[in-house]
Amino acid sequence: MKQHANAMLMASFAADALSLGAHWIYDTNEIKEKFNRVDGYFQPLPESYHQTKVKGDFTHYGDQTLLLLEALSETSSFELDRFSRMWRSRMADYTGYKDHATKTTLSNLSDGASAETAGSASTDLGGASRIAPLAYLYCNSLNELVGSSRQQSAMTHNDPMVVEAAEFFARLVYLVLHGEAPKNAADKAVSDMGQPAALIKGIEKALSSVPDNTIDTIGRFGQSCGIPAAFPSVMHLIFKFEMDLKTALVENVMAGGDSAARGMLAGMVLGAHHGDDALPAHWLSEMSHLSTIRTLTGKINIQP
Repeated sequence: MKQHANAMLMASFAADALSLGAHWIYDTNEIKEKFNRVDGYFQPLPESYHQTKVKGDFTHYGDQTLLLLEALSETSSFELDRFSRMWRSRMADYTGYKDHATKTTLSNLSDGASAETAGSASTDLGGASRIAPLAYLYCNSLNELVGSSRQQSAMTHNDPMVVEAAEFFARLVYLVLHGEAPKNAADKAVSDMGQPAALIKGIEKALSSVPDNTIDTIGRFGQSCGIPAAFPSVMHLIFKFEMDLKTALVENVMAGGDSAARGMLAGMVLGAHHGDDALPAHWLSEMSHLSTIRTLTGKINIQP
């Protein structure tokens, strides 16, 4: 279990680092022209949203996920108020890209809103994409994983679709860590959630797209950050490349748009499914924050 939990966490971080160079480029031909095939880490382009970053770094999604991991390492538990205070302190002076959800949440906190109410109304999948550290800590405790995943997502993205997606991916990865295949786990997760119509629709779209080209499929679903486009795109990656984590994450980047949020969740689930052997060694060795992640996970006592 711990080996698969570690692979789950590292694959989520690796997916973000892999996305950095081409993140938010929507023209897939431009990605091919400037990067050829993104099967390793790249320096962001001069006009990128991530100009302060270098090859092997994370986007703002990965940085906030690393911050969550740091918070969990202090007490081996998730406490929303403590995480909110740490997040506010770090993000106020953050030199990377600050998205709308981050700016709005910081403003609301400054105006006196609580951690439970300060979140933006953003529908971006990015709020749910940070949950891998929680799945690592609570890999044996579904209720704690679901509750903490919903809370941390709503802290910055307080939209029902984002919170629902966070719960779904928490349930999905929990089941995969405990031996379920991704498709069976997805069916059980939506069943346990009461068959939410939007999630079922996204899963059905993803299943029907498995024979199709990934770049075309994500282009058809939508390359943008919002749940309606991003959720079925993540599920397409999981279902189509169930046996090939590396290709899933490379094809995700080649499909353009918000590849980081999509990749972090697809990587999380497929990493949980396969374990450490599925990750290319150079994705780990070239990751800027590898030693920090290993130090932090070493401090965490996984909940029984």
